[in-house]
Amino acid sequence: MSNLGFDGKVAVITGAGNGLGREHALLLASRGAQVVVNDLGGSVAGDGADAGPAQRVANEIEAAGGVAVASTASVATRAGGEEIVRTAVDEFGRVDILINNAGILRDKTFQNLTDE
Repeated sequence: MSNLGFDGKVAVITGAGNGLGREHALLLASRGAQVVVNDLGGSVAGDGADAGPAQRVANEIEAAGGVAVASTASVATRAGGEEIVRTAVDEFGRVDILINNAGILRDKTFQNLTDE
């Protein structure tokens, strides 16, 4: 099977400062995608913000020869979502791929969640 490449594609990945989002960002970048590494950098409780996680992953991608930019806008608001997309368009001209990975599940069980 041939390798799946993303040369010239622009990927926006939310929650990319750690965990699965980070792995998505590293993988797509290793296969040629230009990546917007989005992560608010809050605590696991959803508090605060820190540019460190997103910037560290963007730096890691660049150190490996890839192309990335960090974004710390929040996906929790329309304005934040627009800012994330604007970052991709301003830096790379478009968005081809979106992985919406950001989120904090405080309850830990889906059955206890409500629409609210």
